[in-house]
This record gives sequence, structure tokens and C-alpha cells, in this order.
Amino acid sequence: MENLSGSDIALIVALVIVTLLLAWLSLVMASVEAAVSRVTRASLNNLILEVQTSDETQFTRMKHIDKIHHVQHLVDDRYATGGACVFFRVLFNISSGALVAVIAAFCGAPLWGEVLAGVVFALIVAFISTMVRPRMVGATKPLQYLLRYSGLVRFARALAPFARDRNRAHLHHDELSDDEELEKIQLEQGRAMIDRLAESSDMDPEISEMLRNVLTLSDTLTREIMVPRTDMICIERMDSLQSALKMFSRSGFSRVPIIGESVDDLVGMAYMKDAVRAVTFNPQAAQRPVESIARDPMLVPETKPVDDLFHQMQRSRQHIAVVVDEYGGIAGLVTIEDTIEQIVGELEDEHDRTQHTEPEKVGEKSWKVPARTPLSDIEELFEIDLDEDDVDTVYGLLTKALGRVPLVGSSAVTRGIRLTAVDSAGRRKKVSTILVEPAGDEFETPEDNDSDDTKQERKDDDNRE
Repeated sequence: MENLSGSDIALIVALVIVTLLLAWLSLVMASVEAAVSRVTRASLNNLILEVQTSDETQFTRMKHIDKIHHVQHLVDDRYATGGACVFFRVLFNISSGALVAVIAAFCGAPLWGEVLAGVVFALIVAFISTMVRPRMVGATKPLQYLLRYSGLVRFARALAPFARDRNRAHLHHDELSDDEELEKIQLEQGRAMIDRLAESSDMDPEISEMLRNVLTLSDTLTREIMVPRTDMICIERMDSLQSALKMFSRSGFSRVPIIGESVDDLVGMAYMKDAVRAVTFNPQAAQRPVESIARDPMLVPETKPVDDLFHQMQRSRQHIAVVVDEYGGIAGLVTIEDTIEQIVGELEDEHDRTQHTEPEKVGEKSWKVPARTPLSDIEELFEIDLDEDDVDTVYGLLTKALGRVPLVGSSAVTRGIRLTAVDSAGRRKKVSTILVEPAGDEFETPEDNDSDDTKQERKDDDNRE
């Protein structure tokens, strides 16, 4: 150090200045990298309107607007801008470490001291640029920071064409527009943050699972959670309010679609509270057609994301919607409970029963079986050959025999056996248990022990068929 000449000292000072400049540029690139992922096109458009209506001179306004246009160009291809910032942040970081090693060599340090000084300095700059102040500034004031260093970022992106070409191809593949790209970035960041929280022992696993479910709502379509049209419980437009009330009671639903000649001929929605209100204050109204209480249905496309569906149902104060396909036909039903279940899991109340999983013998030749029991098991129990190619379960066989979705109490005879829906389970009130027994005069049929109300309900079912 003592043998250094004046020119060596000047060179060392110049190297120190360049090293500090490179370290500062690395921190700036880290801040811009954080800012570019948070600036939206809408905020830039609003800023242009503010500048155009400001009291500044025409020259100053044009200068500000020109800078905003530069930032818009950077945001239009934010992947390329971010890639260029990452590349030059790493390059400046490594270069500053190398210059520190050179300075250490001029000062007479041994080889291991030169390497150690360069590595330590590069690590310190990397830690600061990655973890501490710069990213915080870029995240809290992204627009101001990007406007301030737009010229530097444009220069950096011009020198990194590989990032522009690679990321433009990615954007062309995704076909993202407006602020969808920013939303996608923030969604990915949210998923990563939740994954880190879930890995910590302090986070409740159920809460972390719900957080993950919230982020997947935008990727889940309505058709994935709806009740398909084959499982819909409907009522015909000319059925009486009395029949509607019995259907509400048997099905467990409080809202049912009203249809005409087919499911696609949607008339409206029947609400149980409307039927109860009409009949309670006017008993003669029990014979009025259910069409008289029809409400306008809420229609949603089957491709609608679940998060948008949930917000739309909230705003319109609707708890049920009819799902339509691309051709305008009825695809199914969806309720607000279906959307909530995507977050919190299956919802059940005190009236929901647990579905049985094993057949239960209730008589000499009578069995209660789960609705999803394969027909092969029924063939073994009754030693018969059902020979059904288009259905595989006892529930499907009952549905085929009835020609519609069965309700609790629905009964049909087919292939020499009588099938009776005797129980339902779950929030959707789907038939869960079916009584299977031989259909013959030598066996007592369920109608022999039914009450008058149950017989009338079966009669109403036959009339609808």
C-alpha cells in the first residue's frame, strides 16, 4: 500500500467509484423488477388524463406524457422488461464483486484475500437488492419508480434482446390482454406465498387449504360444480301449488325450476316460500298452476369462472342460477352453496343423513341398498339376470324405469323387482338408499302400508309422467 504511486491511487479511487455505481445500478434494477409487476395500464391511462388537465406548460405536459408512453411500452411486455432487469442486476452484482477483488489486489492483498473480498461484497449487494430496501420501494411506489428510471430500463432492455424475444413468444401463446397478465402474475405470487405459509408449523392446515381453494376459484368453471340436467328436480308449469308443496317436502329443496314441454323449455323458478304464502292466506289457491308464482331465472354460461359467478350471485341476491351451454340449452343448476363449498368443503345441516355403504336385509326377500350399488350385486342377491346395457347402478335402473329423476317415495317395477327410493343424503338431497324387493302378488308391496298422503304423492308422480 505504501509503494502505490499517484496514478495507482487515482486508479483505485476510480475503481471504487465504478464499483459503487455498479452496486447502485444493481439496487435500481431490483427496485424496477419489483415495480414493473405492479404497474397497470389503467393507472398509466389515468396518469395521462391527469397530466393533460394539469396547470403545467404545454412543453412540460408533453414531456411527462412522452415519459408515460415509454413506461407503457415497458409494461406492454412486462416479462421482457423484468427479464432484462434480472439479467443486468446479476451482471452488475458480479461486476462489482470482481472490481472489489481488483481493488484488493492493488492494495497488496493475497490471492485468497482478493477472492474473499470480491465474494463478500457481491453477497452483500445481492442480499440488499433481493431482500431489503429496493424491492420494498418498488412495491410501494411502483409507478413513480418506473417513471424515474424509465430511460435506464429502456436502455437495459434494448441490450437484452434475448429476453424480449423469448417472453414475447410466451405472451403470444397466452394471448393475454389488458391487465390479465398482471392478474396472472399476482395470482402466481399469491400461490407461492400460501405454499410458504402452509409449510410453516404455525398455519392451520384447514385454513391453508381454504386459501388455496380461494385462489383456484378463477380457474374453476361453473360446469365443474353444477348439478347436471340429468339430476335436476323440475316441476311442470301446469302442476298445482299443492303438488309443488309436496315436491318441495319430498325433495328437500326450496327452489325448483318450472319447465314446459322439456327441460330446455324453462318457464321460471318456483320458490317454496311463495307457494306457502299463496296457499296459507288463500286455501283455494292450492289448485292454481305453479306457473302463477314463477320468478325470472338467473341464467349463467357454463364457462363462467366460479369467482365471477359468486360475485354476480352476491350482487343480484340470487341463491340459484340456471346454467346454459353454448347452444342455449339447459346444462344444469348451480347454487351459491356450490360456490362456497369450493372454498370450505362439503356443507351439511342437521337434516342431512349419512349415506349407507353396505346392503342391509330388511325382510325375507327385501334389501335396502345404496343408490350406487352395481346391478351385478342385485343380480347376486335375487339370483336374476337384469341384462341392462345402458345403466350400471340400481339408481340408474330406477331413473330409467321412472323416466325422470327419482325422489324419496318414488317407486317403479322393472325386470320383476320393485325399486323404491326410501332415503336421501347430502345437501343436494340425492336419493341415497333404495328398497329392492320382488314384485309379485305373493309379496306385500309398499303401497299396502302407505298412508293416504303417500299414495296421493305417487299418483301425482304418475300423472306427471
